[in-house]
Amino acid sequence: MHFNQVTSKRLYIQIYEQIVEQLKSGAFKIGDKIPSERELCEQFGVSRAPVRQALSALEMNGFTYSKQGEGVYIKSLPADEINSPAFLSNISPEDIVEARMTIEPLIVRFAAMRATKEDLEELNQTIKLMEKETKEGVYVPETDERLHNGIAKASHNDLYIQFMATISNAMKQQQMWTFIRDRTVTRPDYRGVNFQEHKNLIEAIEDHDEEKAEKLMKLHMDNLYERYWKV
Repeated sequence: MHFNQVTSKRLYIQIYEQIVEQLKSGAFKIGDKIPSERELCEQFGVSRAPVRQALSALEMNGFTYSKQGEGVYIKSLPADEINSPAFLSNISPEDIVEARMTIEPLIVRFAAMRATKEDLEELNQTIKLMEKETKEGVYVPETDERLHNGIAKASHNDLYIQFMATISNAMKQQQMWTFIRDRTVTRPDYRGVNFQEHKNLIEAIEDHDEEKAEKLMKLHMDNLYERYWKV
């Protein structure tokens, strides 16, 4: 079995399609273990993120299942007409992460500079709701979305508000994003950390400390990236 190195954007789709072609060719049988993540990274010439997304895509389509600490195994084989994942979107998970890592630190900086009393009251209501949910052992994506959109609103820049609304819609429409989120950010070992990072952000906005707010948002986005690809 041999995989070709991939290039350009949508790397996980190219990886997914090559693996599906190998399934069609008979290179794997049901119950077989596929190469390890490290081996796939080497063969495709990519980092772990697109490989893990491709593996998630295979699992989403019912072709594989994973055993913690053991690896990924073939569950079913594709019909001849199946190739590209059914959940493809023009906006990839990488696009979402890249946009958020770039724009949200800038947005929170302006929120810290411009937040009004009314903005802070709204943000505090949301963070209290997130705290309640966290203590109850649940992660509610709508609350997370509300907080980030509230930060954009506090920037008092209509384009930043529109940017965040666009990003929020992209996350809802990209099934891969939802799939990875539900396997990572919702985990008990991440929920408390996720809440604390948001709480720290709101406190920096309340203090009108734009430098600290921007730094904390960069940290939050970096941690988000790490969590999303730890599938």
